[in-house]
Amino acid sequence: MPTAPHIAQRASRRLLTGLVFGALFFTGARLSAAMPVAAPPGTVIIPAGVYVPLQRTLKDPEQFDVAAFALDKFAVTNAQFLAFVVANPKWRRSQVAHLFADSSYLTHWSGDTDLGPRAPVDAPVILISWFAARAYARWVGQRLPTTAEWELAASAGYTSPDGKNDEQLNRDIYAWLARPTPDVLPQVTTARANYHGVRGLHGLIWEWVGDFNTAMVTGESRADSGLNRDLFCGSGSVGTKDTSDYAAFMRTALRSSLQANNTTSSLGFRCAQDLLH
Repeated sequence: MPTAPHIAQRASRRLLTGLVFGALFFTGARLSAAMPVAAPPGTVIIPAGVYVPLQRTLKDPEQFDVAAFALDKFAVTNAQFLAFVVANPKWRRSQVAHLFADSSYLTHWSGDTDLGPRAPVDAPVILISWFAARAYARWVGQRLPTTAEWELAASAGYTSPDGKNDEQLNRDIYAWLARPTPDVLPQVTTARANYHGVRGLHGLIWEWVGDFNTAMVTGESRADSGLNRDLFCGSGSVGTKDTSDYAAFMRTALRSSLQANNTTSSLGFRCAQDLLH
């Protein structure tokens, strides 16, 4: 029969063991929480930040907190979208419903599953509707970035997280805005990476965002009662946070003019996803 000293020793050993395992558990939990989340393949992590809209209504906050997220390094290419339409015939040019894409959808391809000379495999896919972009993103297990996420990522310069005073970036943006869209787009890898490692947010194509239809301009004409007239003519800068950000005006105007089935020769997309902790 164990004596009282033996029982005390066993209890002490159990207590010590429990304390050691408890310390290891909580230390491991703290280390795990502190460890950075790895970016999924083909993406980079955009750190959490604040998005200040170009314009806002009285109902909107002055700024939006944006959680960290993963964003594709490159825009989706013709080759990637080709794999999608091969696997999903309803999104082929000859079969897509007009409700989901207008008559210009993928017209730069030579055929339903033939890219042809105007659509190099590594060039960004264009003439894509929002419906098609969203379907592709879901197919690969991702989503379209929100406006706030896209703008936060695009606000970085080439060498710093804030590109507002990046002279080279601003020169590149305005030079691109002044050039006509080429008939054949360059490869996505040719675009210069920004501070986060994302390529082509500026100077390659325009890009769909998931909530494009929540832009300040909500109507299709100036007679629309839901229209924010502040984006038109001389009043365009009223209530604007940065009246010098012409590129942001252009993006807002473009998003506001689009319908979900529209396609254009300079509009593509990239994907985003939430981070798993």
